[in-house]
Amino acid sequence: MIIGSIDNVETNSQQFNATLHKVFKYLKSTDFSTIADGSYPIGSQGIIAKIQRYKTRSPHECNIEGHSKFIDVQFVFEGEESLGWCPLSPDLVVEQPYNFATDVETYKALVPESCVVLSKNSFAVLYPSDVHRPGGFVEDNMPTNVTKVVVKIPVNLVTN
Repeated sequence: MIIGSIDNVETNSQQFNATLHKVFKYLKSTDFSTIADGSYPIGSQGIIAKIQRYKTRSPHECNIEGHSKFIDVQFVFEGEESLGWCPLSPDLVVEQPYNFATDVETYKALVPESCVVLSKNSFAVLYPSDVHRPGGFVEDNMPTNVTKVVVKIPVNLVTN
């Protein structure tokens, strides 16, 4: 997992490949407040931006998931949320087996569990080795409104 602020991406640009640069440029230059929720292609290589608006929930109500075919770039445009994380390992107990059509496998718990807060303009790059639980509220058990963009990048565009 890589976490950071979209405002600082150019400072650390040598650590990202051309595909991630393209995604970060899109995230930095797009006003998502004017775009409806839904899925939008970025170019012609199978990269998809999914715009979502929702209220954060108790982390216990959020799905714990992993992906095999796609890397997630989860970008918070407005609001903040808790993102739970752990590395993919044999210690994880599968809740729902891998679904090839949706590229999702769900788990019962994060083992061991770590959390980061994604606030306005922050992002997390999640690889297939990163199991994650997005959408949790941050503090005081208070749901907040979030506008988030999840960019799905085919694995071969980043790892090759």
